[in-house]
Amino acid sequence: MRLKFTLYLIVLLPTVANANLTVVADLGGEPAAPWYEAISPEPVELPQDAVPYPYREGDLLPIVTGNMQPGRLEQRKLSLAGMMPIFLIGDDTFSKQWLSAQRSRLQSIAATGLVVNVADSNSLQELRDIAEELTLLPVSREDLAARLQLANYPVLITETGLEQ
Repeated sequence: MRLKFTLYLIVLLPTVANANLTVVADLGGEPAAPWYEAISPEPVELPQDAVPYPYREGDLLPIVTGNMQPGRLEQRKLSLAGMMPIFLIGDDTFSKQWLSAQRSRLQSIAATGLVVNVADSNSLQELRDIAEELTLLPVSREDLAARLQLANYPVLITETGLEQ
């Protein structure tokens, strides 16, 4: 069986705002919509109390990044052009003190926090209370730690380097 599809080539005319579209070619054929209807599943009715997403943040906890731990870090220069500033922390005392001390600077550069080791929702909330307006996301970052040869956190990663 041979299928035919209709192909429309459209040219936008930038000279007039809200200009009508011009069809340059219509090669005929049949609409493909009936073929898509055959593979489209029936809509599923969810109970009213159902959560629209299958997981809540607390379901992801604990987060463990096995190749990283709290500790001192040597400042290192990097060349990561275009890298948005991020920082890695855990729910340990050292990370909490570092976050509290660096909060203003992190806010001024709009850094996003990745919580790479956190036990539970209460520990994550404690960090968020310290962070105030900063975004904190619980994620394991073993891949990032390996690429940047990081073993310790807390750490700020910017386009120019690593620092604590």
